Amino acid sequence: MDGSDYYIPAAALAVALAFKLPGLVRDWRDPLLRSVCALLLLGSSTFFFAAPPTIAAVNSITGVPNISGPLVYCILSAFSASCLVLLVNWRGGPPEETRRTSQRLVAGYGVVVVLLVVLFALGSAPEERLRDLDTHYANTPYVREMIVLYLVAHSVAAVGMTVLCWRWSTQVSGWLRGGLSAIVVGSLFNLGYGVTKFAAVFARWAGTDWDGLSSVVAPPLASAGALLSAVGFVLPLVGQRLSDHWHAWTAYRQLGTLWHALRSTAPAGTPTVRIALLSPVELRVTQRESDIHDGLLQLDPYFDQELRAAAREEAAAAGAGPREAQAVGDASMVAAALRARADDPEGEIVSSAQTYTSRAAEGPRDLVRMSLALRQSPVVAAARTRAARSESGTT
Repeated sequence: MDGSDYYIPAAALAVALAFKLPGLVRDWRDPLLRSVCALLLLGSSTFFFAAPPTIAAVNSITGVPNISGPLVYCILSAFSASCLVLLVNWRGGPPEETRRTSQRLVAGYGVVVVLLVVLFALGSAPEERLRDLDTHYANTPYVREMIVLYLVAHSVAAVGMTVLCWRWSTQVSGWLRGGLSAIVVGSLFNLGYGVTKFAAVFARWAGTDWDGLSSVVAPPLASAGALLSAVGFVLPLVGQRLSDHWHAWTAYRQLGTLWHALRSTAPAGTPTVRIALLSPVELRVTQRESDIHDGLLQLDPYFDQELRAAAREEAAAAGAGPREAQAVGDASMVAAALRARADDPEGEIVSSAQTYTSRAAEGPRDLVRMSLALRQSPVVAAARTRAARSESGTT
């Protein structure tokens, strides 16, 4: 009776909570973040206090047989409320309406918690039961009502979560849909927990012993349900952050070709901006984009708009889409300009082209496309070769 089947999910939820706490400290006014942390805390507490060794310890410390029963039921009811409150905040909507709905849920389950304590105090449960309190006292006045009340409250939350998340999952995609699907499965496990508990209690009322459903089958269902629900709530938040981080690193890497090509355009003596090793990737992308724009400004006198237009048309004729053709044209002009600047070490060429950077680069995605085209496009390679031949012929 080591309670590992309870302590393992409790520890898993506690670890997830530890990862979220720094964010809560930084932005404790965020209702969504508070709801996530409350759910993880209550979920971990439910498993910790429901473990038979913890039940025995709490009963021994307080000197009240089975006091752990209402304690676990109260925490479980609070966990059910936190799931619904988190879903309300997650779904969003008018702030006032969201706040009122959350307050009603908290108040409703708060009444359930109070009733659980009152019913236990009115009942009599003198014989300590570590695993089968629900069925052993299924016919005891007041304790019976306490057991039914917590099961109803838990099952109502499970049904509500299943229905709401299923409907919502059909309207969204990506990480959010994956998270909602996990919550649906977790809620079905929680509902299965309630069904098996009810079946065991009803069997006692009918004079039959189905206690194994309550003491053996129900706990694993509760463990799986709570873990899946917690994962479902956390998955979209963590997944989207990881996805954004991955896209940022991808953009940083893809900008490398254009960035390296334009580094040679920096005037002599220009200080190099050093980015700290642990700087956020978003800062690195911003700095790389800034360097690229500075390089384009230095190349402006060498830009050939006719070459750009011709390269764009050539790429479009080869089947490129409008944005890809635009990037190929831009990259071709940059490649030719780099060659022209290399052959003009004294800087004798006078600016005669229209300003390019004011309208061509519409954002990081355009720069990424330009960088990829500079490295991969045969049209750009041809433009670079023609520029080299032209300069050789002029020489």
